[in-house]
Amino acid sequence: MTASPPGWTFLSNHGHVLVSLAADPEARVREIADRVGITERSVQMILGDLEKAGYVVRERVGRRNHYTVVDRGRFRHPLEGHVRVGDFLALVVRDRAPADPA
Repeated sequence: MTASPPGWTFLSNHGHVLVSLAADPEARVREIADRVGITERSVQMILGDLEKAGYVVRERVGRRNHYTVVDRGRFRHPLEGHVRVGDFLALVVRDRAPADPA
């Protein structure tokens, strides 16, 4: 696992997993866990949450999974509900364009 920064961070582990997927849709669970600094089991549970809530679509490609982040989704908390996931990811993931205004 990657060393966690001291103290707290602005994003939850769900947010970190989403950013990791946006940066590398072909990433394996082990790679995501290492980047985020959590266990593989935690990543699997978070991926299930994100998929169930409609933020991520998983597609089986051969023996691997490919993940697509649903850009038009909105943040879940009322304070940030006006923010689209794609617009947020465009701020934190290099070479990612903002979401289409759908």
